[in-house]
Amino acid sequence: MQRAGKMTPSGSSLRIGLTCVAVFVLAGFCLGQAASSPAEWTEFHRTNMARWNPYEKVLNVSNVGSLAVKWSLFLNSPVVSSPAIVNAALYAATYDGAQNGYVFELNAKTGVGVWFDRTSNYEISSPAVVNGVLYYGTAYNGNNRLVALDASTGATLWTHRTENVVNSSPAVANGVVYYGADDEKVYALNAKTGAKLWTYRTSSVVNSSPAIANGMVYVGSGDHNVYALDAHTGAKLWSYATGSHVRSSPAVADGVVYVGTMGGEIYALNAHTGAKLWSYVAGNAVESSPAVANGVVYVGSGKDFGNSGTLYALNARTGTVVWSYVAGALTSSPAVANGVVYIGSWDDNIYALNAKTGANLWSYKTGNYVSSSPAVVDGMVYIGSWDSNVYAFGLKHGRE
Repeated sequence: MQRAGKMTPSGSSLRIGLTCVAVFVLAGFCLGQAASSPAEWTEFHRTNMARWNPYEKVLNVSNVGSLAVKWSLFLNSPVVSSPAIVNAALYAATYDGAQNGYVFELNAKTGVGVWFDRTSNYEISSPAVVNGVLYYGTAYNGNNRLVALDASTGATLWTHRTENVVNSSPAVANGVVYYGADDEKVYALNAKTGAKLWTYRTSSVVNSSPAIANGMVYVGSGDHNVYALDAHTGAKLWSYATGSHVRSSPAVADGVVYVGTMGGEIYALNAHTGAKLWSYVAGNAVESSPAVANGVVYVGSGKDFGNSGTLYALNARTGTVVWSYVAGALTSSPAVANGVVYIGSWDDNIYALNAKTGANLWSYKTGNYVSSSPAVVDGMVYIGSWDSNVYAFGLKHGRE
């Protein structure tokens, strides 16, 4: 591991704006997980299983058009993972097929590096940071594992090897880490020790990231099924056959599981029984994971390079289209906060749209694709890009 202090990885550059908004990442209450501090976005789902920040009060429909780069940090390889932010620190990982990947901590207020761990692997999974421990999945040439690091130093606490690639982003609840792997399994590990508690084998790869709610683990598989497993034992409670690969990570809200498929469908399933409530055909592959807020489901479609995609806003109860917005292919998963939907696109842009109407309120063009998913907290938007930068956006003149 490379301890960096205020240094950055070799060859990187740091650009810091003249002003930095104080960073507090807000996290909400999660069914099945302990409530996080209002100043945290601890993992991919934001611990509320719906990628929704109900506490955001700074950014809104009226002022989000004034967003500007507060700082950005170049990291030599694409930043594909979504950031986790805890105690004013930003955690994320880079993807590099040449075995030059990093897991890292930055000061979320300034973008200054705290530590960098060169992993000699590539990381696609997004980190989860809970109780001072960072969990992430990694893979390269058979060196596939779930890793736990001390979040303050980057020191390795434990690792758990899997039989194949870990693309799934871990979720942590009640002292247990849940994740999937391309060895067709869903894993539950003791969060303190890494000891295996149980595994459940599907019939294909598990790229989907688990959602934990109601004492159940919801996850998709390449075998075309959405599974609900008992969080304590791993026993299958129900499964639903969608007819296509499920890479999308489920969102859970108000007793309903929402998920997309690579066949282009978006499903709403009863969280307790798996019964289909409705489905919508988006047309293009849905790898994006839904966000759910105020009775609306937001999810992107489109996967292939160069193809356009669409961000859909669907009525959560009926599946009818409220609005849609055409952008580049959308593998980024939306985040919703205070009436605004944020998402990255393969047309190199980051968008902020009116959550009620779909109107484009703001966009920023990075130097490459954006498949990282945003974290939105206390007037700041954090996201990575294939241009190898992590970006932090805030209002030009502070809290307007």
